[in-house]
Amino acid sequence: MKVGVVLEDETGMDGSVCAHFGQCKYFLLAEIDEDKKTVINTRVVPNTASHGGGGCVAVDEILKYGVTHVIAGGMGMGAQQKFAQAGVKVFGCSGKVKDAIDSLMKNALGGLDVCKDHNHEGGCH
Repeated sequence: MKVGVVLEDETGMDGSVCAHFGQCKYFLLAEIDEDKKTVINTRVVPNTASHGGGGCVAVDEILKYGVTHVIAGGMGMGAQQKFAQAGVKVFGCSGKVKDAIDSLMKNALGGLDVCKDHNHEGGCH
């Protein structure tokens, strides 16, 4: 499994999950051994996409890394639909990245509601 987590800063596993998907400055990419429930490798990469609204270019940016799962604090419906079309599972979480990944490995994360800031169709975070 390859997980993408939206980050507020470059601190990686010690950092916090960004509240707004499309406005994050970095992505943490984590390779996880599903059988052993362990993190094999992580790296932090910049989000070079600008917030695009509607089509959400940040989705395309993180998909370049082959993620199968995404963790974010909030995300609009447009971004969620793009991930669904790509077969990527989306999960919601706030707090520390390490805790979010641990919860994902324990199947303890839920999905995401549409951001209250983007309650219209096509909005994106």
